[in-house]
Amino acid sequence: MQETAGGRAEQKARTREEIKRAALRRLREGGPGAVSVNALGKEIGLTGPAVYRHFASRDELLTELIVDAYGDLAAELRAAVEAARRRSRPGRVAALAAAYRAWALREPHRYRLLFSAPLPGYDAQSEPLVAASQAAMDVLVELLAAPGPPAPAPPRALGTQLGGWARRRGVGHVEPATALQAVRLWSRLHGLVSLEIEGNFASMGLDVEALLRLEADDVVG
Repeated sequence: MQETAGGRAEQKARTREEIKRAALRRLREGGPGAVSVNALGKEIGLTGPAVYRHFASRDELLTELIVDAYGDLAAELRAAVEAARRRSRPGRVAALAAAYRAWALREPHRYRLLFSAPLPGYDAQSEPLVAASQAAMDVLVELLAAPGPPAPAPPRALGTQLGGWARRRGVGHVEPATALQAVRLWSRLHGLVSLEIEGNFASMGLDVEALLRLEADDVVG
């Protein structure tokens, strides 16, 4: 029986997902350097050229993994905020912070992909990645733009920069003070979580969850 165009498309989609699952396994076990096209092909029974028919390069494959990771993180954050919708704004921010940390601890190999170039020469600031990253930031910005105590206004020059960033990313309706809150909170969450997943708090015996709550309260409390 002749294969239909729809059947071929479904098979191609299944193969792409299989390649990505294999890449994630290698990423978890050995980091980005372990994501070799030839090794992936052997693992799933394809030749290297066959893998390249689905992903033109290793960089393209890594880019798709990063875009997927941003989407999953954003979905986790949005679900956490929705589940906490009856709480106060600080309570919803705490829920978002806890969800951010939980996702990073559960998926450290994917979390690391989001904030640094996985391999030398990789453009971690390409437009597709910057656009993908905005989904998670949008959840935070929307939450902080909800009614609550007014945020301190940033210095004029920084306020202009924040306004420009908001317009470029399609959230130009957000006040610079709210954008500043979002950037400060994201920076603090990222700093604490990055230190934690690399084991830097292990020898100190600190409660990272408590530290996270303090940082969130300091920004929006």
